[in-house]
Amino acid sequence: MKKMISLLMSFTLILSLFAPAASAKANKNQDAFKNRNLHVQIVLFDGFDLLDALAPYEVFAAAGMYSGGKVTVELVSAEGKRSVPSGLNGPSLKAEAVLDPNRSGIILVPGASGKPAGNSEDAIPNVLKGALQTRLPGMLKKSMDNKDVTVATVCGGSLLLAMGGMLKDRHAVTNQIGMTALKALGAIPVDARVVEDDPRLVTGGGVTSGLDVSLYLVERELGPQIANAVEQLFEYERRGTVWQADGIAPINF
Repeated sequence: MKKMISLLMSFTLILSLFAPAASAKANKNQDAFKNRNLHVQIVLFDGFDLLDALAPYEVFAAAGMYSGGKVTVELVSAEGKRSVPSGLNGPSLKAEAVLDPNRSGIILVPGASGKPAGNSEDAIPNVLKGALQTRLPGMLKKSMDNKDVTVATVCGGSLLLAMGGMLKDRHAVTNQIGMTALKALGAIPVDARVVEDDPRLVTGGGVTSGLDVSLYLVERELGPQIANAVEQLFEYERRGTVWQADGIAPINF
């Protein structure tokens, strides 16, 4: 009995020695994120896809709520404050400011909503071409040259960048129907839900991947606790492994 008590006391002593170290490590991990503030600009252009823009908007807004305001998010356009019509005669959203490529944080580019193919005005390729005829491409190029900005895309947003010559030899993903076009435009298409070419370029696949892109960025920038809280709120679990050009490459059979 005395031996058992002695063993228990020894075990308790060992635990008491490790507990402060574990607590210090947890505090250190929290401190790494505590002083971070993140501003997100979600770009709108005529014919944009509503879900591409609004799903990330809600994720970042919820992250701001759970972090006590450490995340701010706004809708922007190349022209500044205006009402921007979504694709397929959908509702308009109000851009509150002009896109600022010099502001640190995240700039998220949605895709277009329209007919998947064809030459009509509301076909996705033509909607994206229309966006390229504005000031937007020049602003996005400046954003990609800014080391303090992460450019993220959802669905056809990566095609918009590629059509503007910004994804040459960069790993990226888009909606499955656009992967061939992505390759033809000089990008390296990767069959994954979310692709991180480097920390400053993150692309998502189809429309609903906007949730996964934004949740990944919330976890990366603010830590897993905030991301988990947002997942619980939305009753949605992030899908897929984030592809990165790291580790052992799989054998191509």
